[in-house]
Amino acid sequence: MSDAFDLWDYDAVVAQADDILGRLKSNMPPGSHGGLWPEEWIELFTRWKDGARKRLELGAATYTFDQTATSVTIKAAGTLPAAGSKAWLQLDSETDTAKTYVLYVEQPDAPVAGTPAAFNVKERYSATDTRSVFVRDATGVQQLH
Repeated sequence: MSDAFDLWDYDAVVAQADDILGRLKSNMPPGSHGGLWPEEWIELFTRWKDGARKRLELGAATYTFDQTATSVTIKAAGTLPAAGSKAWLQLDSETDTAKTYVLYVEQPDAPVAGTPAAFNVKERYSATDTRSVFVRDATGVQQLH
């Protein structure tokens, strides 16, 4: 898809959002570039395209790293910036020695009445994965393990 669209150019993505969505729903990206997106990613892109086309923000949280004999759980706890916001951890990059997650926050398309809510999100993976773990958020990059 990057051959047809400059996905690093926000304005270009906004201008070509309908074409990009069509390709995501049919055959892009190809297996050589990671394969088709999961349905939840396509739904997120659709909400973005049909909404205010906001840029995702980085959240801020307190993190814990819990390891048992079978699994590792990374938890992020904090308060959302506004009522109706959503937060999640997303694996951003992996090397042989490290993996980096990003804490993203999606604001609602229209203001929602109410008080910003607390959030707790987590990622879990096998304890056999002993790589260093980093999280990038609004405060910078933090090493958890």
